[in-house]
Amino acid sequence: MVKLVIVRHGQSQANRDNIFTGWTDVPLTDQGVEQAKAVGHELANLGLQFADAHTSYMSRAICTLNIVLDETDQLYIPVHKTWRLNERHYGALSGLNKAKVKEEVGAKQLHEWRRGYSALPPQLKQRQHERRYDRLGVKMPLSESLAMTQKRLLPYWQDQIAPRLLDGKNQLIVAHGSSLRALIKYLDQIPDDQIDKVEVPNGKPILYEFDEHLNIVKKTFITMDGEKDGNS
Repeated sequence: MVKLVIVRHGQSQANRDNIFTGWTDVPLTDQGVEQAKAVGHELANLGLQFADAHTSYMSRAICTLNIVLDETDQLYIPVHKTWRLNERHYGALSGLNKAKVKEEVGAKQLHEWRRGYSALPPQLKQRQHERRYDRLGVKMPLSESLAMTQKRLLPYWQDQIAPRLLDGKNQLIVAHGSSLRALIKYLDQIPDDQIDKVEVPNGKPILYEFDEHLNIVKKTFITMDGEKDGNS
């Protein structure tokens, strides 16, 4: 069976400080670095080998991936970076403290923005520009719902990741909480009104095993102590 491992990046400074980040670049904390090392160590213990790795344009994901590949002695494999795996853009919420936003708008509204499928966070008044995206001809969003994040992610899955899996080549994805939730929703066929219950913690790998038709045979939540919690 071909295997796919997906991992959310290690703890970032924004995670630690409870700040909305989105497409803003923030570094890993020391704890985030240790989480990435632990992921790599566990994947190495499980003997998982990958043909390719995929990540976003965000440094917290790229650095996590590099650490994981170093720990598994797989720095030599091709790494594919794409904006389509970026975290969702939180618009005008970017840079704000989540607790303070909760005080202003209430827990229900905050939950809809953070965990709902179609709820759109407040938009920026002006589109931002960054060279990393301008050179691709990609316009930065004013804000994104999870549905919008899934829409821009799926072409990459269908064109770049799924074909490699169908060829029997194991793949590794290191990305973000929302982009991975969007992918999980698609893979697990989770209804729109149930996706708010799905969480993707920092540095906790999920292993998918597929048959030759890319049907899920097994899904395993890998823990850092060597124990595995699997759902067939």
